[in-house]
Amino acid sequence: MASPTLITPTTSTPKLLPPIRSKLSPPSSSTTTTTTATTHRRNFLSLAAVISISSPLLVIPAALAASDEEYTKETQEVIQKVRNTINMDKTDPNIATAVAELRETSNSWVAKYRREKALLGRLSFRDMYSALNAVSGHYVSFGPTSPIPAKRKTRILEEIDSVEKALSRGR
Repeated sequence: MASPTLITPTTSTPKLLPPIRSKLSPPSSSTTTTTTATTHRRNFLSLAAVISISSPLLVIPAALAASDEEYTKETQEVIQKVRNTINMDKTDPNIATAVAELRETSNSWVAKYRREKALLGRLSFRDMYSALNAVSGHYVSFGPTSPIPAKRKTRILEEIDSVEKALSRGR
């Protein structure tokens, strides 16, 4: 049950809080403080309006889309790294390093090309993204020394072959 003091009304009038004073202006009467606050508010709103109106003029041009040659070259490099990494023997002492490099390369490839609207509909991008997702997901879940199962490896290699065909056709 609630405390009786919270429910009981008080007979005294509530005290008003003192006005908020700006640190920039010297303490003075409340009318001067209100006028100063209003002036600062107007200045701020005027500045905000000017910035919002002129902001289209201040837009920095967007980064140029990656060229087809650059996309093809970088995709071929990623394909080569995927093939080399998934075909490594699990007893190879360099497998952890190779997997780390592959993950770094695939993350940068995805980050670079995922936002390119022109590439999203391409067969090569879709299949490459799927293959990288499968490889990365396997190594994240099972560790860098765990070999990729035969069925998954076959599917990844088929997707990579499909990517190479699509790249050669300009898709």
